[in-house]
Order: sequence, then structure tokens, then C-alpha cells
Amino acid sequence: MFKTIDDLELSGRRVLVRGDLNVPVAGGKVTDATRIERLAPTLRELCDKGARVVVMSHFGRPKGKIVPEMSLEPVVPALSAALGGADVAFAGDCIGAAAETVVANLPPGGIALLENLRFHAGEEANDAAFAAALAKLGDAYVNDAFSAAHRAHASTEAIARLLPAAAGRAMQAELEALAAALESPAQPVAALIGGAKVSSKLDVLGNLVGRVDAIIIGGGMANTFLAARGIDVAASLCEHDLAETARDIEAKATATGCELVLPVDAVVAAKFEAGAAVETVAIDAVPAGMMILDIGPDSIADLNRRLGMLRTLLWNGPLGAFEVTPFDNGTVAVAREAGRLTRAGGLISVAGGGDTVSALNHAGVAADFTYVSTAGGAFLEWLEGKTLPGVKALENA
Repeated sequence: MFKTIDDLELSGRRVLVRGDLNVPVAGGKVTDATRIERLAPTLRELCDKGARVVVMSHFGRPKGKIVPEMSLEPVVPALSAALGGADVAFAGDCIGAAAETVVANLPPGGIALLENLRFHAGEEANDAAFAAALAKLGDAYVNDAFSAAHRAHASTEAIARLLPAAAGRAMQAELEALAAALESPAQPVAALIGGAKVSSKLDVLGNLVGRVDAIIIGGGMANTFLAARGIDVAASLCEHDLAETARDIEAKATATGCELVLPVDAVVAAKFEAGAAVETVAIDAVPAGMMILDIGPDSIADLNRRLGMLRTLLWNGPLGAFEVTPFDNGTVAVAREAGRLTRAGGLISVAGGGDTVSALNHAGVAADFTYVSTAGGAFLEWLEGKTLPGVKALENA
């Protein structure tokens, strides 16, 4: 089990907070502050309790060198705005005299942002000396960056062994949501796994078949499983070379009592473009030269019926090529039903992954889900059953 902010002494103490401020910036301004807004509640709480808050983060991939366009300084106004206009001091380095001076001048309740951790090679190398230099700036350590928890870096792993360590509120919420979805879920539980390629989700499928009651497979991935069953998917995106792998996964699912759910009908087109002429066909009647680009109405009805029987749903990946209308219909319809069931209190719904967040936002239901993770790689590795170094470090603290 991990400690939380509630377990730390805070008043007057310097608290190093690992956030993820690797946000999109254009023209010197933050264009999407979602990650900053997720971090803000932890920072506000620490400040309100009289801590001297020192925020650290990576930004981009400078590979251990100072790259001016990858400075975190442009993030300061957005961080200040997320904190209700609070003053945010900026340190021109994350260790050494520049950082120490800024931190020393912080009053209780004050907040500072350190320069990009990855300007130092020791960060990604999980270097003990670099971690010690960071730890010198704090009396306690809070990790609120689940999205970086799959990396064993100095600011996520080594430092947790040097200071009293705890999870921030966003990290706490993420870990509690994930535990509720897979470690001790309300049953029955299903996973909806979509996306373009089976090859990118092999470890996910291998881990989940023994842990959920059903796996709903969508997107281009479904075509590979359909082809492995002997169904002609015509010109659809399909990894035909993975047919045997798909059959192995299906056999493992059968052996563990996990049902693999595939589309029963499809929306097809000759071209993948907006306004293309479309046709709805049974899944075993895809015309030559056509591509499966979305699930059809019978598949939507089948999935929505199944959702109504679930208590827990894990969602990673779209059901079709949702970026282009009208191939977003299946994803939107099923997402809205999952959102409706969640609002009604009958379903615990946890979703994550970049395309998934975009799809749920597109459907207008991201706020309706029990939890939506903004962590890409970390969420995927968790679905794969891997140990996340940043989480393990907190459990061992």
C-alpha cells in the first residue's frame, strides 16, 4: 500500500512534487492545460496546509542537454492560472544554486517550478547523485504523475528512497480507480479493447483474458480476429500474419472462461474519407474491395445490451475509425450508453489511452465515466500487468 498526503507533515516543510507538465505549447503558450488542471488540486492542498511547494517535471526529449525551446518557463502562466492566479516562482535549473536560492525564498504556502528535469542526463539514467541533488531541495516527496510512473527515472523512482514519500491526489485517484477496475472489480467485468493493430495490444490481451469475463474487440484489431476465424475482411486493415496469434488468444480466452466479443455487422466503404459512400453489411458479407471502418447497428445494439449486464468496464481504444464521420457512430453510441449507465450508478467505467480520451471527449461523455486516465504509456503498461517503477517506489517508501 502507498502513503498519501494525509500521512505527511506539511506545515512549513519543503515538499517536492513530481508532476507531469509535458503539455502542448505553441507560440510560447500552453494550448491544452488538462494535465496542469489535474495537478492543481494537490498543489492547492499542499499550499493551504502551509507547505513550501516545489514542482518538478520533464518536458519533451532534450536528452540531457539544455534546449531553450524545451524550457518549462512558458508553463508558469498556465500553472498560475490553474492555481487561481497564485504567484509561481521559477528556478532556472532543477538542482544546484539556482534552484536552492528560489526554494530558500519560498514562504509557507508558496510555490515554485523547477526547470526541465531532462536538461540533466541523470534524470533518465535514474542516477543516484542527481536524485540526491533533487532531494536536497525538499523535506518530503509527493508523486502526482502517474503518466510518468512507468519510467524508472531519478524523479520518479530513486528520490522516493531518499525522502518521506507519498502519492498526490491525482496519483491516488488513478491508483484507486485502477484497483477498482481490475484488482478487485465489481463483477461481471469486461474490457473493451480497440485500435488499429493487434500487435500493439498483444500483452494487454494476454494479461486480460485471465482477469475479465469478456473482452470486446473493436477497430482494426477485430478484423485480424475475424480473419483468423476464416471470415473474409476484403480490403480492411488486417494483420493476416497474426492469425495464429489471434487463434492462440482466443483459445486461452476459452480456457479461462473469458468470452471474446467481435462485431456481427459492419459499416464499410471503398475509401476512408469523409463523405464516402457507405454500406452496412453482415460481418461475413463484406464486398470485395471494401473496408470495414466501423461497427454496424446490430453490433451497437449487442454491445449496449452487454453493457447493461456489467458492473465494471475497462475501455482502451475506439471501435472504429472515429476520427472521420460517419465512422465515429459506433464508438460514440457505445460510449454514450456506458456514460448513461455510469451516471445511473449501475456501472463502474474506467478508460485510458490517448485515442480513448479523444474518442470519449468527441462523444461528450468523458465527464460521465467513473475515471478517465490521461496517462498513455503508463495506463497501457498497467493493462499489460507490468510493474510500474514509480508506483512500486511509493509502495516501498
